[in-house]
Amino acid sequence: MKAVLLDTGRPVSCRPLTCTRALADCPVANRPLADWQRERLAAAGFSPAGAEAPGGAVLRVQGDAWISPAAFRQMAHADRAAVLRDAAGEVLAWIGEADGVSPGAAELAADSGSFRICYPWDLLRVNESLLGALDRDEVEGDVSPAAHIEGRLVLGRGSRILPGVYVEGNVMIGAGCKVGPNCYLRGSTSIGDGCHIGQAVEIKNSILMARVSIGHLSYCGDSIIGEGVNFGAGTITANFRHDGKAHRSMVEGVLVDTGRRKFGTIMGDGVHTGIHTSIYPGRKFWPGVQTRPGEIVQRDVAEAEAGKTAAGSGGL
Repeated sequence: MKAVLLDTGRPVSCRPLTCTRALADCPVANRPLADWQRERLAAAGFSPAGAEAPGGAVLRVQGDAWISPAAFRQMAHADRAAVLRDAAGEVLAWIGEADGVSPGAAELAADSGSFRICYPWDLLRVNESLLGALDRDEVEGDVSPAAHIEGRLVLGRGSRILPGVYVEGNVMIGAGCKVGPNCYLRGSTSIGDGCHIGQAVEIKNSILMARVSIGHLSYCGDSIIGEGVNFGAGTITANFRHDGKAHRSMVEGVLVDTGRRKFGTIMGDGVHTGIHTSIYPGRKFWPGVQTRPGEIVQRDVAEAEAGKTAAGSGGL
């Protein structure tokens, strides 16, 4: 059966990541989202078709849909028009005409591994799924004998893991990176090409895009960090509420429940933080903004506010 992956462009709800790239180009596990979606389609036996594919037995997948291999196999075995919906009833994919779901299409319920990517933090869920499925090491770079690795490690060419580094859980590191000395990488973390993670830094369950520098004395947890971001020494991302409730984040003036008990920050490309910046959970930084030394970030920092204080009301 032929399949078409539809383009969702740059949804506003996924800013600041989609300020500078399409959702399809957002990296998870060090590859663009759309690459992983197409790979899953191919593994389920679907062959690619152009966007103007004829109707009939053609699978059409929403570009913001993350669909499990089991759900794709279910669609592959459908013998007539069918639609796959998530728990909220939203359409993830359908077999049929380009203009929408056919009346009478067979209703298929998505499993827990299939969902829509509505907000930037949903990419953390995709990243967790991909890294959790790693079943072997792929080490092309150099690992110091004085480093300690527990879990699966993917390490790109030209990357170095220095003495004192502790890797716990499944971690993916791109090419040309320097990691260490004496840092702690925890599971479901992917680090893009050309990054530097240094002395006394802890990274946990995060996506770091290319050329990120977190050089020393910082913590980054449950976060997505855009290309070319620099953490000043001592920058800390808080990721847990004192009351243990799920975090909320501001999206187009509305506080949205993220459904995550652990959630740090979302940073667009080129953000620079001053030394000892402290970031409340769930705050977002638009591309190119900066913080001053010692700043406490209590609300989202939008492009129009670059250079102004980040204190004030925000998400909860």
